[in-house]
Amino acid sequence: MISVIGLIINPIAGMGGRVALKGTDGVVEEAIRRGARPIAQDLVKLFLEELSSYDLDVNFITGPGPLGEDILREFNFPYEVIRHREIKFREILGVKIPDTSAEDTKILAREMLKRGVSLVVFAGGDGTARDIVEVIDEKVPVLGIPTGVKMFSGIFATSPEDAARIVVEFLKGNAKLEERAVMDLDEDAYRRDELKARKFYDAITPIVERLIQGSKEATPLDEEEEIEALAEALAEEIIENDGIYFLGAGSTIKRIKDKLGIEGTLLGVDIVEVKGGEVKLLVKDASEKDLLKFLDRNPRVVVTIIGGLNFLFGRGNQQFSPEVLRRIGKENVIVVATRSKIKDGFVRVYTGDKSVDSKFKGYIKVRVSPWMERLVKVI
Repeated sequence: MISVIGLIINPIAGMGGRVALKGTDGVVEEAIRRGARPIAQDLVKLFLEELSSYDLDVNFITGPGPLGEDILREFNFPYEVIRHREIKFREILGVKIPDTSAEDTKILAREMLKRGVSLVVFAGGDGTARDIVEVIDEKVPVLGIPTGVKMFSGIFATSPEDAARIVVEFLKGNAKLEERAVMDLDEDAYRRDELKARKFYDAITPIVERLIQGSKEATPLDEEEEIEALAEALAEEIIENDGIYFLGAGSTIKRIKDKLGIEGTLLGVDIVEVKGGEVKLLVKDASEKDLLKFLDRNPRVVVTIIGGLNFLFGRGNQQFSPEVLRRIGKENVIVVATRSKIKDGFVRVYTGDKSVDSKFKGYIKVRVSPWMERLVKVI
């Protein structure tokens, strides 16, 4: 029996990540001015390459041009295009950008429902997830290929390749279906360093353990004192060791920044220099390009794990790109996290570059208190 799957691509998803914009909605021109380039289709290509390695009887229904047609044309899957309108392009500093919007996503999702798809696979972030689930509700299962900047919803695969593996298990009848939360942040508040997240919808999602991420979780209140003590201890150690530090995103790292006496960001990466016990903020809310400029100074990286998602690199800190991480030794990465964030016993690294990801495979030390480290497996 032929299975029909809907494929929707948000072609500008993820462009704001490496250039420190925390998202792309409404700021695509600024992202390009900072050097961003489209990445969504490259990641969907990884999904389709993995899917092509299986013997499947599947047809796709997709959108015109950059919404899915262009990338499916490169593969042997049968597909049908919903030509709801002509997609036009504009050029910004030599980069061609389609005139697509959330309305295109909603129209395609609505048409896919009418045509009886068994699953909607989309490439984007939390905003794209909201647009799709707003239309299809819980009538059809939904699965996200992670291509956005922030992906806090529980309907995303852990990587494009894992999204393909989930689809295979779904088609075989081996994936269980669960109700998962669709979360999103206020991107304007996000860029002002304010964390405002809430649940918008529930969606039905095919689940294969270890291949699907959870939803972002808040830090338990009973760990607040432990975080404070941990931040104090790490700040003291940083002050005692001269050098360049890349301080990552998140509330745990923000406390360390506060203890160091700098006005660092909550949701961005900051570059500081420590010399003779003095701490100087060199770059606030650094982009990938900023980080690359300091790599010849043997920087140390201080990061935390996103609770619920289990990601060390690959969610919300895309400034740590493959180009950056390739030149940073694993021994120079300092991981700080509360015990609740490592309760599953593993963390993830996904940059889209297999050679870089493999460098972090194995075990990594995670500082869980002022006096204790734990070895946690990187998968």
